[in-house]
Parts: sequence; C-alpha cells; structure tokens
Amino acid sequence: MDLMLEVNGQTVRASAPDETLLVDFLRDTLGLTGTHVGCDTSQCGACVVHVDGRAVKSCTMLAASADGSRVLTIEGLAATTGGNDLHPMQRAFHENHGLQCGFCTPGMVMTAVAYAADHAAPDEADVRAALEGNLCRCTGYQNIVASVIAGAAAMHAGKEA
Repeated sequence: MDLMLEVNGQTVRASAPDETLLVDFLRDTLGLTGTHVGCDTSQCGACVVHVDGRAVKSCTMLAASADGSRVLTIEGLAATTGGNDLHPMQRAFHENHGLQCGFCTPGMVMTAVAYAADHAAPDEADVRAALEGNLCRCTGYQNIVASVIAGAAAMHAGKEA
C-alpha cells in the first residue's frame, strides 16, 4: 500500500504491506527508532506516538490507518517548541531524573506531553492515572511523576499571562 503522511513535520511517501504496524513503519521504513517495541500487546506504552495530536500506541495501529495523518515521534518533539532545545517535558525528565535505562522514556514522554497539554497543574494521583498505560521496569515512578508535574508546569508557563 502506498502511504502519504506527515511525520515530524515532513511529508513522507512510502510503500508498506497492508498489515504493517505503525511502529514497524516508523522504525523499519523511516528509521525512526526512538519509538520502541516493548510488548506488542498495547500493554507497556513504549510505542506511544502522537497521531493528529492524540497519543496512540503504535504497536496496535496499522500504518495504513495513519495515511493522511500527522504523526509526531520522540525524534520530532523538540522541534515543536520552535528551536533546537529540548521540549519542556524532555527537559523536565532530564532535570528530575525521570529516566532509568531509557527504554520506556520516549513513550512516557509522548504520553506525558499529550496529557499535560490539557492539564497545567496535575497532582501526583492524576499523573499516575494518566500514565497507567505506560510501564517502567526500572523504577518506582516517583521521579517520572515529578518529571510530568514539572513538565506540565513548564509547558504552561507564560500562557496565563
């Protein structure tokens, strides 16, 4: 199947078999390996990307379903801030030690960005609920939760003015 979609702000035209999952299309066809394959069952969240502004688990979405859509991966996230600097959520994960081995981090960050877009000042319980579909095997989530809270505040800083 011939596909045309926007990935990280660039128009992409490529062919893929009808049964190709979006995660495999991103990784294998486009070489965007920041999106990870963790479980293939939609349980771990390592594969989360944004499709038309919504956080989706790309391991259970066909690439054909993304035809004509805007896809944002971890590789394109920093560019959404208009510069070469890290996205505020990426910076918050770095500053608050919200990553361990880093395998789950791209999915966590992408889920957190989508959540924080509508939640300027979440509390710990809300963040834990929002991250329910993302698993980290290395940590107790305390630093991840702190990162999301700080990232949400940074994303909304100056918007109230």
